[in-house]
Amino acid sequence: MRCSRDFREVVVVVFDGCNLLDIAGPTDVFRTASLLGSNPGYTVMLASPSGKTVRTESGISIGVDASLTDASQQSGIDTLLVAGGLGVYSFADDHPAAIEDLQTISATTRRTTSVCSGAAILARAGLLDGYRATTHWAVCGQLQTDHPAIDVEADAIYVRDRDRWTSAGVTAGIDLALALVEDDCGSEIAHQVASWLVVFLRRPGGQSQFSMHMRNPPARTPALVKLQRWLPDHLAEDLSVETLASRVDMSPRNFARLFRKEVGVTPAVLVESLRVEAAKVLLETTDLLIPAIATQVGFGRPETLHRAFARRAATTPGRYRQHFQTKPKVS
Repeated sequence: MRCSRDFREVVVVVFDGCNLLDIAGPTDVFRTASLLGSNPGYTVMLASPSGKTVRTESGISIGVDASLTDASQQSGIDTLLVAGGLGVYSFADDHPAAIEDLQTISATTRRTTSVCSGAAILARAGLLDGYRATTHWAVCGQLQTDHPAIDVEADAIYVRDRDRWTSAGVTAGIDLALALVEDDCGSEIAHQVASWLVVFLRRPGGQSQFSMHMRNPPARTPALVKLQRWLPDHLAEDLSVETLASRVDMSPRNFARLFRKEVGVTPAVLVESLRVEAAKVLLETTDLLIPAIATQVGFGRPETLHRAFARRAATTPGRYRQHFQTKPKVS
């Protein structure tokens, strides 16, 4: 005789200005797990502060099932999940009662989670104090500054600390939801869900691999601006501090100081990061051997490329190619 199937209820918190993918990604993971026969299965309730339809930051309106106050009065909620989006920064001011509702729900659920910048809402509610957490790479610094009681891990795809789970930006909500399903139902069903959705159960590396160009703003000094534009097309050349300083008619010492002040990193760090990014493109789109890629992007030796990959992408060139190559191999 077959055992009866359990279902766990997930409350997804939405609001005006939330990110649509933060909602759709995790809810599709839960739905797919249920369709594939996971035990437990999942039911999802969308809850907004007022119980009314919300307009996402992409302009698409979505209906909801309940208000947060109604949800806070229900029993049996298994997981609280808070979406992110630009609306997080006005959430607490616009809906002070909703903060109390989140605290009430969290106190009785098995786990409290967030996607992307949704961590900021949990933080405003005091629900991440004393926990490790992550958020979108672009706002990790702000989260740490605004909430020093949180231990922010800036390079994680997702972080689990006891009953708190937080994810990095946007699509990392899928990684988070897959991890929740794996924790509930085991690795086999989680693998099936990942295959069904055509994603990786565990992606290699951390979120820093996606943020290099955005993290380093353009310099202000015209000579350095021109140098930044010139660098990506000349990675195989000698890009030592002395050579770059000569190119902009500065002493090495003054060049290094000004570059770090305006760009935020040393010239060596930027050059290595650009070379790693170029190597990733070649790994994804060509069948060039790793020694050839190391030479083409300026590392010279495969060992140097491997060390740089370990620092910048937390993986190896081979593993990166295995997961991300889009060009079919020629037999």
